[in-house]
Amino acid sequence: MPSRRKPSARIGRRPSTTRESLSAIGIELFRTRGFDETSVDEIAEAAGIARRTLFRYFPSKNAVPWGDFDAHLAHMRTHLAALPDDVPLADALGSALLDFNTFPESESQRHRARMELILRNPTLQAYSSVMYQGWRGAIAEFVARRTGAAPDDHYPRTVAYLLLAVAVSAYEQWLADETLELPDLLADGMRTLYSGLNHSGS
Repeated sequence: MPSRRKPSARIGRRPSTTRESLSAIGIELFRTRGFDETSVDEIAEAAGIARRTLFRYFPSKNAVPWGDFDAHLAHMRTHLAALPDDVPLADALGSALLDFNTFPESESQRHRARMELILRNPTLQAYSSVMYQGWRGAIAEFVARRTGAAPDDHYPRTVAYLLLAVAVSAYEQWLADETLELPDLLADGMRTLYSGLNHSGS
């Protein structure tokens, strides 16, 4: 267990400090000590930075598990914008969903711990809903461009909610069974959207 001693002269921003590296430190502390039991000061100490420096990266402790979510959203928007216009909407969205949720095998256990926190910790549920709103917004914007609608019209909003449901369902199944592969679960969920509710899952 990391020391709980007071920060030393190491305090100060490290050149290598990033949202993702701080998130990794926080996730490990949350995993070993518990989310509610881990303080912002303990995360900052483990990272070798001052408390105020940590708040330059994250507005609150609740944001720490999400890492650099804004950068991931920007990447998804770039991915969607780069797809040719003749790619069917469902295929474009499936491609973005898979790309957004692809990570190195070496990050699998940390990502699992991250999603355990986000999906299963009651303290984080309200904050997670805010983050989901940003994610849905990126999807709705793309759907709106493709269909000539406004992002807050019913169809783009509905598609965004459906895609988020596919992602959350895949993650819940992945967390429940470590033998399953997340990309396969995401693909299965997209096939459900393709086929519609008139076709039962197998």
